[in-house]
Amino acid sequence: MSEQVMVSVIMTTYNHERYIAHAIESVLRQQTDFRIEIVIGEDCSTDRTRAIAEDYAQQYPEAIRIVTSEENVGWRKNYRRTIAAARGKYIALLDGDDYFTHRKKLQMQVDLLEAHPEVGMCYGRSERVDEAGNTTIYPEGECLTTFEAMLRRNPAENCTTMARRELVEQYYKEIRPEEHPEWRTDDLPMWLWFAARSRYVGIDCPMAVHRVLRESVSHNPDYRKKIEFVDSLYDISLFYDNRYNESRMHDELQRSKHNTALWVLSYNGGIGEYLRRWIRDAKAYRPLIKNIASYGLFVKKICWRMWVKQTR
Repeated sequence: MSEQVMVSVIMTTYNHERYIAHAIESVLRQQTDFRIEIVIGEDCSTDRTRAIAEDYAQQYPEAIRIVTSEENVGWRKNYRRTIAAARGKYIALLDGDDYFTHRKKLQMQVDLLEAHPEVGMCYGRSERVDEAGNTTIYPEGECLTTFEAMLRRNPAENCTTMARRELVEQYYKEIRPEEHPEWRTDDLPMWLWFAARSRYVGIDCPMAVHRVLRESVSHNPDYRKKIEFVDSLYDISLFYDNRYNESRMHDELQRSKHNTALWVLSYNGGIGEYLRRWIRDAKAYRPLIKNIASYGLFVKKICWRMWVKQTR
């Protein structure tokens, strides 16, 4: 094997003692003809996550490095500092509660990127597994690769992605996501930037498992938290649509953001909360006053509340 690190697997983790060993083992089992490293961003977990990571680092000192500090720095800074510590030509992401399933996941993606220098980033399909053991394949349907399609929906789970490190560094310099604390995720902005600035390729092959955990930001069962997260995703898409797409999808994205929030509120919260969100959005973007879906969802809200009262 070459002494140069070809792939840095970026593994950010916090309180993942139940999962971190499985994540690390899934990387160590990868079959490659190049050198890989695991860079673990351990953000002062309150459980045994750090101890488990340190044990693996002692066993595999040439393959595993730990980036940490004396105090918790939060998910965004932990993500950034761990990526900054990477030495590989390519970066693959794997959260501490996910794991690779395809033994040649890294080899397959490196082969693609080496053969196609115009491709900046690639991803595959994932298996989403919830805490009850239910499994779904993501994304369903075709693997999206166009910028406009990705403005509507992010097709990539972190655990299936690989990108060129020099382009990741360029993304941070150009977009400066730390200046957008309202963004609740760092992966979608990065993938949209890759789709706008280079080629973005999907591989039709399951590569990893993404655990759907109740405590995660993206799968929080609290409906208000869910709305906040989805709002953030649409705000990111609106930012990129304005910056790289001349706002051609502005109306569609505004309506989708609004309709998604009202759909959630049609099942949750009171009528007053629904109306406040409707009015707030219409004041911010006037065409929503004539948005037919808003009225239909309001009727659904009333019918739903009546049905709930009758069944109690």
